[in-house]
Amino acid sequence: MKSTITLSASLLSVSLLLSASGYAQEDAYIKPAVEKAKEINDSAATSQQKINKINDQIDNKLQQFKTINKETEGLNVYNSQLRKQIASQVQEMADLNAAIDDVSVIERQITPLMMRMIDGLEQFIALDVPFLEQERATRIADLHRMMDKADVAPSEKFRRVMEAYQVEMDYGRTLEAYAGLHTIDGQERNVDFLRVGRTALIYQTRDAGMQGMWNAKSHQWEALPSSYRTQVTKGLRMAKKQMAPDLLMLPVAITD
Repeated sequence: MKSTITLSASLLSVSLLLSASGYAQEDAYIKPAVEKAKEINDSAATSQQKINKINDQIDNKLQQFKTINKETEGLNVYNSQLRKQIASQVQEMADLNAAIDDVSVIERQITPLMMRMIDGLEQFIALDVPFLEQERATRIADLHRMMDKADVAPSEKFRRVMEAYQVEMDYGRTLEAYAGLHTIDGQERNVDFLRVGRTALIYQTRDAGMQGMWNAKSHQWEALPSSYRTQVTKGLRMAKKQMAPDLLMLPVAITD
């Protein structure tokens, strides 16, 4: 019995020694593996951080690319529009240069035309009923002086000539009264003139004692009988806006 216990104890001791030896051997193999795994994990974590950082950089670059791409698209549209505008401006410049050339030709042609128009208007006034003679003569003289001025644009000269024609046209359809001097029987008198378009030009002295009319046929002034005094006075009042328009009975010289 004693020998059996001793053997068992010896076997247990051997077993423990073998176990201890096995654990020691296993620890010797596992520890380097664990350390290596830890190094791999640490390296993997570091690599993951680098990957995350690279991903962030890629995202930033992608956003920058998208932003630049949008700006590029906008600039392309803007440049396309600018090219159209530049092409339009180039065409406008060409048209303007052509217009300038045309204006030079027109200016050379229109200046003689305006001179003829002024001369024609002057001749017309000389042959017309002699009302507002000084005013109309001054207008013609101003036009002649204007044509000699280099600082007046051709367009302004033409406008002034056409304005003078318009004034003369308006005389033909208006009723007007104005004061002036008129020689009667060799004596200069203050009179009121009554112009009925270009149909009649009549004067009446301030005391309404004398009146006369321009005879367009004979180109002379002729006295009117006193029977026309009331009608002439009435016409003067109408022209001065002192009474409402009404029918007038006035003589009219008939020309051939």
